[in-house]
Amino acid sequence: MTDRPTNVAVLGATGSIGLNTLEVIAASEGRFRASVLTAHNNTKTLLEQAKSVKPDCIVVTDPQSSEKTDWSQLPDGVELLVGPEAVGSVVGGGEIDIVVSAIVGSAGLLGTWAALEAGKTVALANKESLVMGGPLVTRLARDNNARILPVDSEHSAVFQALQAGRREEVRRVVLTASGGPFRTHTTEQLREVTVEEALAHPTWQMGPKITVDSATLMNKALEIIEARWLFDLLPDQIGVVIHPQSIIHSMVEYIDGSIIAQLSPPDMKLPIQYALSWPGRYEGVAERLNWSEVLSLDFEPPDFERFGALGLGLEVARMGGTAGSVLNAANEAAVAAFLAGQLGFSDIVPVCRHILDKHDFDSDPGIEQLFELDRWARQEVSRWICN
Repeated sequence: MTDRPTNVAVLGATGSIGLNTLEVIAASEGRFRASVLTAHNNTKTLLEQAKSVKPDCIVVTDPQSSEKTDWSQLPDGVELLVGPEAVGSVVGGGEIDIVVSAIVGSAGLLGTWAALEAGKTVALANKESLVMGGPLVTRLARDNNARILPVDSEHSAVFQALQAGRREEVRRVVLTASGGPFRTHTTEQLREVTVEEALAHPTWQMGPKITVDSATLMNKALEIIEARWLFDLLPDQIGVVIHPQSIIHSMVEYIDGSIIAQLSPPDMKLPIQYALSWPGRYEGVAERLNWSEVLSLDFEPPDFERFGALGLGLEVARMGGTAGSVLNAANEAAVAAFLAGQLGFSDIVPVCRHILDKHDFDSDPGIEQLFELDRWARQEVSRWICN
């Protein structure tokens, strides 16, 4: 251990990944300290976290939510900053060692970008950072001697399995997918899916947006794009297999035929802890497999016709450029419309296809252009719904 704990900034501290991260930090026996916590509008939970963790600073990115909150119980010595621009200022601080980027959606790219620009190690749970700006983000990391370590369970599994061989020996990676709650549904049944049914994931406990993405398999589409940039792979080197038990989190196949897999129960604390502790390991609080019980592992190929999001993911991984930003924004807007009862479940992917095909593709955009197209795609989804 070093003379001081490793200081961690948790962006999106009140979400599922943020809560698990704080649990990992609390159980780390002083190895890590949560020194910065951010939230958008869940100020009640953020205040309770500040009272428990006593970080150096908390950030509320939604000014209106901050104004409505009584901060009189904020512990002495904990600074309160307000506004989205404050995230960039705190992650670049010299005392921050690791930034956990766990803000859901395109909003998370700003924090990831600021951390990499400052040369920090980023434990990346916000897949949208690489979906939107893959080549820009990875180039920024290289230019600033920053490091991106995956927190998504699938990409953490690939990252761990890649250490079994040299990169030039990799034939392909295989991302596993639970298949969501509608793995066996027919096309007709998918048209009748309700919000309540879509939010009932069989193996993972996640926020509503990610849970719906898992039901449409759009989460796997986004993970294909993320893996393409994170591991510098060709799109044809990335495969998907349905694995309902969610025990094998992903696999790497080498050119000699060996396949290395990472197994563990579906518990995000393990990939979070590994991202924080890499390249070492220590005793953790994640759930363990019980090898005294009968364990069955099933696999099946995905159905690209019923779950068209997978084809979109592979297509966007091949395209690069502005395609990822448009697909991600269209999906976020479509999922929000579904959750609000404005769009059918089986319409989410077709809307994304429509918006992707309609946009003016640019193979080499800048970061500002990505955010402009993000706003455009959301507006186009609104127009599509109204029509």
